[in-house]
Formats: sequence, C-alpha cells, structure tokens
Amino acid sequence: MVFKRLLGSLGVGAPTVDTVLDPAPVLPGGALTGQVHLKGGQADFDIEHITLELVARVEAEHEDGESEGVVVFDRFTVGGGFRLGTEEPRSLPFQVTLPWETPITELYGQPLGIVLGVRTEVAVAGAKDKGDLDQLTVTALPVQEAVLEAFGQLGFGFKSADLEYGHIAGTGQQLPFYQEIELVPAPQYAHQVNEIELTFLAGPGGLEVVLEADKRGGLFTSGHDAVSRFSVGHHDVRDWAAEVEGWVRQLVEHHAAYGAQSAYGHGTPYTDHGHHDPHGHGGHHHDGHRSGPGVGTAVAAGAAGLAVGVVGGMVAAEVVDEVGDFFEGDEEEEDEG
Repeated sequence: MVFKRLLGSLGVGAPTVDTVLDPAPVLPGGALTGQVHLKGGQADFDIEHITLELVARVEAEHEDGESEGVVVFDRFTVGGGFRLGTEEPRSLPFQVTLPWETPITELYGQPLGIVLGVRTEVAVAGAKDKGDLDQLTVTALPVQEAVLEAFGQLGFGFKSADLEYGHIAGTGQQLPFYQEIELVPAPQYAHQVNEIELTFLAGPGGLEVVLEADKRGGLFTSGHDAVSRFSVGHHDVRDWAAEVEGWVRQLVEHHAAYGAQSAYGHGTPYTDHGHHDPHGHGGHHHDGHRSGPGVGTAVAAGAAGLAVGVVGGMVAAEVVDEVGDFFEGDEEEEDEG
C-alpha cells in the first residue's frame, strides 16, 4: 500500500514523501525501479539526500528463546543536493540493484510469509526522517524455481519459510541473515527425517544450496541434524529431479557424529559474520542446528512442483497481519525516537 507521510521530525509545514515501487516482482540480484515523489512544504527546504533502505523482519535465536526485529540489509542514495521550493512537486526516478541473497517472498504468485520493505529516508536541513515504507515482493530465480520444482516432483511439500539472523559457517554468505524454506519430507524419506530445511545463497556466478535434515532418532539413538552444501550455476541444464534426489540421499544417509559443531553457528549468531569464498563444495556436513517454525504459509505440493495451491483459510490473513505488524511496529519505533 502506498501512502504519503509528513516528514514529522521537521514539524508542521514540512515536505511530504511518497515512494512508489514499480508493481512487477523483482529477482534477487535484479533491478528495483520506481519513483520518489516529493511535495514541498510551506517554505523552501534544502534536500540533502534521499536514501532507500532495504529492511527485513528477521528472527533471532538467543538464550531466552527467539525474538523478531527489523534488519536493514542495504542502502542506496537515489537523490539529493537540491532545494525544494514551497509546495513544489518533484519526482525522482530510481533504479537500484538488489543483493543476490535477497530472500524470495513469493513462489508462483503465492506468498511465503517473508516480509521485506523499502524504507525512504529524507535528510532535510540536518534532520533525517524515515518517511515512507513500502512492501517489497521478490520472486525466485529460474534455478531456484527449478530446484523447488524438483522437490515437488519428488513428493516434498512446503511447510513454512522464515529469515534467521546469523551466518552459515563455511559459505560465501554476505547478508547478516539467511532464508530457510522448510519442507515436509516425501513419503519415502518420512521414516528418516522430520523435515528438510533449504537455504539458497545466490551470487553472480550461481547458487550455494544448503540442505539440512532434521533426522529422526531410532530406538536407541537420539535425533540430530545433518547438513550438506551443493553448488549450481545460474544457467545449468540438469535433470533436476535426479540431481535433487541425489542430494537428499546423500543428506539423509550421512551419519555424522552426534553433537558436532553446528554449521549454522547459532551459539554466536550476532558475531559470526565473516565473509568466505563463495560457492562452497557439496558434501560438507555438520550437526547440531534446528530452527523453530517461522511465519507459516501452508502451500500444497503439486505434481509439477511446489506452491501451486494454498491450504487453509487463514493463510492470507496471517501474511497481511505480519505485513501490518512490520509497518506499524517500525513507525512506532520511529515516532518514539
């Protein structure tokens, strides 16, 4: 929803800002376009800069449990250095490039429950105001879609998706958080794993695909996690169903020693943000990590792939409520500041 807002930190008579994103979904690593519409106030104002912030609602695990917060994961200055006259209208078109690791928020037009936004900051006469916030919709890259379709063809179902604060050790992860897509196991694997968690770490040269299986315990053994990583190119042509089936078999058949160090580093999620060489090799395994459920959007697995039908009448309302909380909570924080 697009709305106008008075730049409140400047008081009555200040300019207003209205950022309008072009309606088409964007791709990770792709171009985000739109316009920032300004309307002058009751006097002339010097606009020092106009900055767009990419923000995400992210979950963090800590000793007391889990909490949610807003994380800024990129900033772009799209204008500034001009005087805006009294009641003068001015529009500034922009085009910025999203980070490759930007989470996907929808699949085949169905929302996944991931909440991203574009927040506009205007600096006027030494004061800054975050005056506009718009929902950002990001759809999957072709290779991401191919991998998810292959899981659907193998009988896996979509369970939920969320954003986790922290760094996946040994990967080329750049952002301070990562996306987990939780999948219900196909019938042939249901006796071995409770669920599989999928993370895409995209870059200019391709993807790291991180798979984690929450493994079931046996009669005399406790359950534990197994993690594997695989690399694919953006333009790879493969039998994706066979490829993904091989990944899953390698994952569930791996019997790593229970209690090995977690690949996800949840013990120190706020400090492990070192950058590594991108595109790690497949077959790396670690134990110990299991995340809690995120914002649930139940999507049925169809014969041709995932996310072709929504299950449950509350899905749309849950996603809308989450978006509403994102915007309302953010504005309250700004007003308090």
